[in-house]
Amino acid sequence: MTYLLHIESSSTVCSVALSNNNTLVDLKELNDGYTHAENLHVFIHDILKQNNVDAKQLEAISVSSGPGSYTGLRIGFSAAKGLAYALQIPLITIDTLQALTSLAIEQINTDALYCPMLDARRMEVYCAGYNKDLTEQLKANALVLTEESILIFKSNKPLYFFGDGMPKAKELLQHIPQSHFIENIVPGAKALINLAYQKFSTKDFADTAYSEPFYLKEFFFHTAQK
Repeated sequence: MTYLLHIESSSTVCSVALSNNNTLVDLKELNDGYTHAENLHVFIHDILKQNNVDAKQLEAISVSSGPGSYTGLRIGFSAAKGLAYALQIPLITIDTLQALTSLAIEQINTDALYCPMLDARRMEVYCAGYNKDLTEQLKANALVLTEESILIFKSNKPLYFFGDGMPKAKELLQHIPQSHFIENIVPGAKALINLAYQKFSTKDFADTAYSEPFYLKEFFFHTAQK
């Protein structure tokens, strides 16, 4: 048995999954705003206890690495790194947009350009483009939605848009030929399982001490003037 624990905290979804090899054992998640600080460690404790798995039986911890919510990513990374360090097991980081795309491919599974979109506030989204083999075709970027900016998605293949940032882009994207929209695909720990197991099998581990979330854009902190 190869037990892996998976943590997703990049959006409003607080999600923890337990897998055996690449098979889901159990999932606990809540999509009720940014409740990660209150619920993440409770979910981790409960999912292990309810499945009679001791933390010492875990072989690795995987965590969604972003882009996404700055605070959510910090909380998820802190939990994942703390567990990996305490248990002396590997840390595996999974690109959030790639994991999200794997959910869309499960539904559609056709030759197309898959375009995940995560809400980045205002009229901005974190987005990328992948083929059905999860190979990156459009580099991840923070895109301000305009009639001009969305032209990066023009393709001779069918286009599939999804994620919690897609609804606010839909009106603009509908003008691009071959556009299709998949509803109700949001980040979740279940989407990390196959990607994490692949990395575990090839020993593609992150540096527990120095790895950081993929924020994609800079964050600025303002201090009050004295």
